[in-house]
Amino acid sequence: MAKAKKQPRPKAETPKGFRDYFGEEVTQRTHMLATIARVYHHYGFDALESSAVETVEALGKFLPDVDRPNAGVFAWQEAEEDGEGNTRGDWMALRYDLTAPLARVYAQHRNDLPNPYRRYAMGPVWRNEKPGPGRYRQFYQCDADTVGTASMAADAEICMMLSDTLETVGIPRGDYLVRVNNRKVLNGVLEAMGLPEDDPKRDDVLRTIDKFDKLGVTGVRELLGKGRLDASGAYIDGVGLADHQAEPVLAFLTSKGATVGETMTNLRAAVGDSAVGQEGIDELELMGALFAASGYGDDRILIDPSIVRGLGYYTGPVFEAELTFEILDEKGRKRQFGSVAGGGRYDGLVKRFTGQEVPAVGVSIGVDRLLAALREKGRLAATPTGPVVVTVMDRERMADYQAMVAELRAAGIRAEVYLGNPKNFGNQLKYADKRNSPVAIIEGGEEKERGVVQIKDLILGARIAESATLEEWKERPSQFEVARRDLVAKVREILASQSGTQSGQEG
Repeated sequence: MAKAKKQPRPKAETPKGFRDYFGEEVTQRTHMLATIARVYHHYGFDALESSAVETVEALGKFLPDVDRPNAGVFAWQEAEEDGEGNTRGDWMALRYDLTAPLARVYAQHRNDLPNPYRRYAMGPVWRNEKPGPGRYRQFYQCDADTVGTASMAADAEICMMLSDTLETVGIPRGDYLVRVNNRKVLNGVLEAMGLPEDDPKRDDVLRTIDKFDKLGVTGVRELLGKGRLDASGAYIDGVGLADHQAEPVLAFLTSKGATVGETMTNLRAAVGDSAVGQEGIDELELMGALFAASGYGDDRILIDPSIVRGLGYYTGPVFEAELTFEILDEKGRKRQFGSVAGGGRYDGLVKRFTGQEVPAVGVSIGVDRLLAALREKGRLAATPTGPVVVTVMDRERMADYQAMVAELRAAGIRAEVYLGNPKNFGNQLKYADKRNSPVAIIEGGEEKERGVVQIKDLILGARIAESATLEEWKERPSQFEVARRDLVAKVREILASQSGTQSGQEG
């Protein structure tokens, strides 16, 4: 009888485009999201947690911000046989953002929800795209939306809330700017160019405008016309517009003036007689007035026509939060950190379900990028403090050690008993070091008889070991003997003395 072939062991590796997150990163993200949630809740928004899986039909056009209408999601078909051997069933997919599920939720529950409906949502989303440096197929989003009102006050409020959120999580004023534009103004520009709504060149113009931040005025002018040579030397065909047709686009992209009033004047010239364009400018002026009345000056929120990201998706105001401080890239060059959030008005999304247009506006924060920014500003603890570790000197007395941990936890102090092999005490201290523990508790048989415990200040001990002289070592002991009944009080005292680095230990 042939011997069964041994199955190869599975590879212990993360799937391509995904990554694992460990304690420090998870703790920092959880804390930041909780901080953001408090701001959103303070503004009157309610939490919503929808399913991670939606039907493909409900998701609709996949990834509206890229040119791949039927790709980009992780999808599968629910297997149902029709009795004739044919497999049928609904196509399901992991959500690719938090906005498409909101449209389904609102359409499904609109009779039970308040109108307008204000919600925030946080969680992972999945995109079946080619991964790259810092770009993963699973990442977190943090959204807030108002559905059911066309008032520009809703758009202005989202921008002001975004400003407050950045400052609350630790991005100081002066290190960020929320920039605001309006899709209707761009529609007015397209009208001024003489391009009707059914002209395919409109989409080509939108894609060209979207490259303004990379190519500048000259590059956009070339792509709107005959074309241009890119950095590799390849020739890229242009849209084929005449010079006079391209001028409204260039006037729009360069309309930012020294004041908001000057910017509005330049925009009105760019859209000419277009009614929709003038309406968009009116909306921008109203939002500007609301910002000023609420104390959000140009140093926090700025009307800026150069913001063109997402204009193909949004139907009215569009905004982007940009961090303005400089960092060093991988080649040591200085560059601005860039965008960490974006949003705008999208009045057509719910209509897919209801047949009626429902106004909506929202914002999405890039969680990973914002976390990276906070690290860059030194606003996140590099190494969060671990638990107090109760060492095991006698495995037969585990109940005594568990009692200590129970007392510490009841006092609000994070603590654990060492659960590895206690035979080698040095390994227990190495474990505590790897856990970044602030304190270790030691009670051997001799301490038990005398009713005392040894409490080792691991943070202070590490500092002394780094630089102290023998005399300083003797004067500043890092291990204390206290009565067993004083265990909790002494641990509290040590944690309080550790220069504020243990702020997360209690409560």
